[in-house]
Amino acid sequence: MTPLSPLPSGRRVIVTGATGGIGRSIVEAVSEAGATVAPCDAPGTGAAVEFDVRDRTAVGSGVAAALSALGGECDAVVANAGVVDTIHRAERFPQEEWRKDLEVNLYGAFNVAQAAFGALAAAGDGRVILISSVAAEVGLPGQVAYGASKAGLVGMARTLAAEWARHGIRVNVVMPGMIATPKVRSMPEPLQKRLHRTIPLVRFGSTEELAGVVAFLLSPAAGYINGAVVRVDGGFGLSVGSMT
Repeated sequence: MTPLSPLPSGRRVIVTGATGGIGRSIVEAVSEAGATVAPCDAPGTGAAVEFDVRDRTAVGSGVAAALSALGGECDAVVANAGVVDTIHRAERFPQEEWRKDLEVNLYGAFNVAQAAFGALAAAGDGRVILISSVAAEVGLPGQVAYGASKAGLVGMARTLAAEWARHGIRVNVVMPGMIATPKVRSMPEPLQKRLHRTIPLVRFGSTEELAGVVAFLLSPAAGYINGAVVRVDGGFGLSVGSMT
């Protein structure tokens, strides 16, 4: 029996948030593995397709443009666009900033997946991957809106996974921990070292390591994975204490 390929060769993929550190690595990883990618991001980012994921009309036009760039077909969406640096204590969190985080991180992912549904269903083997965060499960003081939006992605993914499976669409979540994006690497070194000590692997993950998991979930070998949450976090949240 020939093993199924763990590579997404031949996939036609829409990736949002494609110009950021994680998004760029996802685009590179799936492209190098043989997929065709339509990189999408917000207006002014220089992405091949630009639209605001909060605007459903703009998302409809943007997804249509991405489909055109992919030759009229699409069998995968990676919803990676997100706001990551809104920081306020919960009792002082401004309403407009709360709305922005939810609209970009949660509403935006749904808008894109919904707009691509017809193409994903027509493909017969559609894949949707939502990029969440460990903040969804462990909390992140100072980022209540971010944590809420990323937790919402998990519930949304599992509901879509149950609803859309009959259309041949698998929906999964990738949940990164501390990944060494340019923003993370720009943090003061003493802070980085303190954060390393909270991770059993004692380091941040690379964007390439995260992108590799995304590429696998797009592959034939991942065809029976649906409604799953895959944490890519170096063991963050496990006890780092020792009895010895």
